[in-house]
Amino acid sequence: MAQKTNPFENMLEQLDAAAEIAGLDKQEYITLRYPERELTVNFPVKMDDGSIRVFTGYRVQHSTLRGPAKGGIRFHPDVDMDETRALAAWMTFKCAVVDIPYGGAKGGVTVDPTGMSQGELERITRAYTAAIADFIGPEKDIPATDVNTTQQMMGWIMDTYSTLTGVYSPGVVTSKPVEAGGSLGRKEATGLGVFFVTRELAKKLDIDLATSTVAVQGFGNVGSNAAKFLYEAGAKIVAVSDVSGGIYCEDGLDIPALIEYVENNPKRVIEGYKQDGVKATDNHGILTCKCDFLVLAALENQITEEVAKEVQAKVIVEGANGPTTFAGDKVLEERGIIVSPDILTNAGGVTCSYFEWVQNLQHHYWDLETVNTNLERIMVKAFNEVYETAEQLKVPMRIAAYIVALKRLIATQKIRGIFP
Repeated sequence: MAQKTNPFENMLEQLDAAAEIAGLDKQEYITLRYPERELTVNFPVKMDDGSIRVFTGYRVQHSTLRGPAKGGIRFHPDVDMDETRALAAWMTFKCAVVDIPYGGAKGGVTVDPTGMSQGELERITRAYTAAIADFIGPEKDIPATDVNTTQQMMGWIMDTYSTLTGVYSPGVVTSKPVEAGGSLGRKEATGLGVFFVTRELAKKLDIDLATSTVAVQGFGNVGSNAAKFLYEAGAKIVAVSDVSGGIYCEDGLDIPALIEYVENNPKRVIEGYKQDGVKATDNHGILTCKCDFLVLAALENQITEEVAKEVQAKVIVEGANGPTTFAGDKVLEERGIIVSPDILTNAGGVTCSYFEWVQNLQHHYWDLETVNTNLERIMVKAFNEVYETAEQLKVPMRIAAYIVALKRLIATQKIRGIFP
């Protein structure tokens, strides 16, 4: 069995590689190799059966150089400090790539939420919020949804924080329901951002998106919305997977029907979906099937060195955070497979979260057209900056994205200086 790749070490390798190509001295970015603050909390929760369980949670603030820390909260059995550190760092670079005034943070609880009642999830969410309440705030650190967390949970976080501080604070968290100060378009924003980047990349590579083939690993919020927008643009979605397995259809999947099926499935999975020509496959089959675009919208470390040798996609689009290992990246580069990196590709979510935060602070809310127009403008601008940097320096897009981010972060560091 292959040893699990440490995601934080993977991030540092990517960072150092980009800095070397950009000709940066380590002293210029040394602060970015370390998180500013790390918090581990253990908190008790009374379960429905009357028993008490103690859960472990984390919150890491990687950087507040360019603004308050920003990053999601995930509920997953594999959540640990190394993963949280890496995700917080990726948020720092992601926000810098799209040039929004945030730093990077991430949080999580080591828990398997499947099978838990709504009451148990609420008590876990509120207890975790209370444990990190001094760490977060509208001007300090703003959480959001991530893997296995929902808009409803963000509502509980906002309510818990507001109750503890005695001040109504919708800006303490983003990805809230619209009725609680959330932004229109936020739920679809990450998937829509993935679509914008894929569309722009197709233009650059002279690939007709309307006749292209796409495989999507992960059919949660990001993967399903990316698939929906690509399907509407004419792309043929030939394969999809989630935790329940994968399906492949050479003639293309009916994405609206599949989304409806998942929404009405009590388990919210694709397992059991029926359509003419659909064949069952596994995660490896999705990652290695023949297609123009492979959208990665699941978890970290999916494209390892071994998997990269078998990938048949022309382009990999990273809708998830850290889905390609450093070693996997090297193999893909050698094979001429283009990778649109996570810190650019999935930045639509944090960009729309920024819009939500601005609306909360101003108590003035935008219509959907305003949200999506601004999202497209920012994502296309960021894509062009990264793509042009990659072309000029003759480097992969991931390296180019880090270089774009590093230049902004280092410029701010020089202006702010080192205290004391």
